Amino acid sequence: MSLVLGLLSHTLGRVLWYSGLRRGCHAPRKQAMEQDKALEVYDIIRTIRDPEKPNTLEELEVVTESCVEVHEIGEDEYLVIIRFTPTVPHCSLATLIGLCLRIKLQRCLPFRHKLEIYISEGTHSTEEDINKQINDKERVAAAMENPNLREIVEHQRRFLYCYSLQMV
Repeated sequence: MSLVLGLLSHTLGRVLWYSGLRRGCHAPRKQAMEQDKALEVYDIIRTIRDPEKPNTLEELEVVTESCVEVHEIGEDEYLVIIRFTPTVPHCSLATLIGLCLRIKLQRCLPFRHKLEIYISEGTHSTEEDINKQINDKERVAAAMENPNLREIVEHQRRFLYCYSLQMV
């Protein structure tokens, strides 16, 4: 049921954007394309499950449509910025959530991209440290080499499959 609602939401969002009903009729095509990409990114990450709870990040409002920004930085290349909000300011799994967001987007985004993931400003007690960790390629690679962390992320595997696979 949630798959059908997700597809319906995505399709309706695209129809509204292309019809001009959700944006100014004179908005540039580039802005519409960036917003379309942002909705595509959101549809990929919203179904990730919280590591401690049986809910998705969308249900817990850890991620929302407004937390995703996409900017064109070159021909067919985009900067994707995610700002997520942990459920509590001392969330011990915020780094893991950031790692899950990064891994799923790396696996699933169908366009060339540069990815930046941040904790929303003022929503976590150690946000600066976590932001550095989840945006450092070497730290992410090291985390994925750690068997315990890799197992946790891979345990989420059934929730980390790509949006396109959901339609099969």
